[in-house]
Amino acid sequence: MQAWFAQNPVISYLLIFVLVIFVYNKVFRTGQKLPLLKEILLYVLMAIGSFLLLIFQIDKLPIIQCLLVAVVLMLMVRIRYFVEGRRKRKQEAAAPSGQGTAANKQE
Repeated sequence: MQAWFAQNPVISYLLIFVLVIFVYNKVFRTGQKLPLLKEILLYVLMAIGSFLLLIFQIDKLPIIQCLLVAVVLMLMVRIRYFVEGRRKRKQEAAAPSGQGTAANKQE
């Protein structure tokens, strides 16, 4: 697979760029939007950084594979938060209305 990515640098670059943008947006983006020029500058810098990562990828470092692992780990964390949220809502719904939850008892 490493050789295929080295033979197809355009596809490798696009894949690296998309994965870097995904990781940035899911991990590092703050709640508020940046001004347009800063946003453009940020994506230009990510494009330049993706080119550097492409050079490492062609030089036989597993950059794409590492980014894919990062995306999978982020998805696992989101699934975990989703399951914990559902479990918490079920516990709150199952608790009698007069009793309250364990968090309310501690207050």
